[in-house]
Amino acid sequence: MVVTKDDTAPAFQSGSVPVLATGRVVGLAESATVLAVGDRLGEATTTVGYRVQLDHLVPSAVGSHVKAEAMLEAVQGRRLTFRVSVTDDRGLVAAGKITRVVVERARFLEKAAGG
Repeated sequence: MVVTKDDTAPAFQSGSVPVLATGRVVGLAESATVLAVGDRLGEATTTVGYRVQLDHLVPSAVGSHVKAEAMLEAVQGRRLTFRVSVTDDRGLVAAGKITRVVVERARFLEKAAGG
């Protein structure tokens, strides 16, 4: 993606410096984990976020091209742990791990609604 004003810390209300917000970095990394699983899940299942461990190492200015990559590192029952990295034209921006849990979509939505 190309960093825009909407991706910056002021837009996310997470700071005053107009660079890529950490919250946006997390979102980009999470998107990479979802894509890494792709169509390997059945129609009735999906994954949901469980744990994010991410170090945001350097700033990326508006106009920077950033890319997230995720590699499935471990499967423990329904838990999927990914090694993630975010880079820009200058190198590593963020790195860490994201864990997602495989859930039954309908049951999860029922639970979220208080059922």
